Amino acid sequence: MSTRKLPQEAYELYDQYCHGQVDRRGFLEGLGAYAVAGLTISGMLAALLPNYAMAQQVSPDDPDIETETLIYPSPKGAGEMAGLLARPAGEGQHPAVLVVHENRGLNPYIEDVARRLAKAGYVALAPDALYPLGGYPGNDDDGRALQRERDREEMVEDFLAGLMSVKAHPASTGKVGCVGFCFGGYVTNELAYRAEGLSAAVPFYGGWPSAEDAEKVSAPLMIQLAGLDERVNAGWPPYEQALIAAGKPYLVHLYEGVNHGFHNDSTSRFDPEAAGLAWRRTLAFFDEHLRA
Repeated sequence: MSTRKLPQEAYELYDQYCHGQVDRRGFLEGLGAYAVAGLTISGMLAALLPNYAMAQQVSPDDPDIETETLIYPSPKGAGEMAGLLARPAGEGQHPAVLVVHENRGLNPYIEDVARRLAKAGYVALAPDALYPLGGYPGNDDDGRALQRERDREEMVEDFLAGLMSVKAHPASTGKVGCVGFCFGGYVTNELAYRAEGLSAAVPFYGGWPSAEDAEKVSAPLMIQLAGLDERVNAGWPPYEQALIAAGKPYLVHLYEGVNHGFHNDSTSRFDPEAAGLAWRRTLAFFDEHLRA
């Protein structure tokens, strides 16, 4: 089902559900208001909830890449962490990218993003913030519930440790970037001022650090925003002013008419045109800053 077949209010309700503002019962009851003109609750639910078979662009068995589970230390976070490491097949060193998932653990969509980066010539590490709790449980509802059990600052430290680990990996050139989505966009914004040696940061529709933190940003930023994402976009103007005042380099791309999560090709929020353009820009940004 394409994004144009559902009322915008249904996407806004789904966003509230994904971010804990309404529970599942409230979400289903809310969808009932739009169950008219051929839009059944079950049909809308099928369109809104993820279908991860749709999101696989690079097979785990692709001969051009190699994948493995990387376990690494996180002394200021969980103590020990793990994630999917994907890299080009064969010998040689390549630039590295940390991939930060949404607020539901390392689901198949984010694993595929890591494989896409490997296919593009990067060593990609996608940690799972749920690893200390047994890992991504196989569905997003339980994943969100588990992630809420973890301390946010400890999770940021886990991803910071992951960034340092992939930067130092034998297959890495030592140049490292970061890309993240939703919660991962927030983490990417955090690492842009907290991570020494980060060479490029691309947050997709993530939360914002404080104005004071903008003064400490050390990585070039490419901000990716969804035009209909009022919740996240409301915080961008003050943070942009803080970046300008601090003289920090950044690019911003706002994709009109698309929803929060437009890059995630497992749900009908996915917008192929905007997602494709945003991803091409992301790879070009990494090429510019990580391959020089």
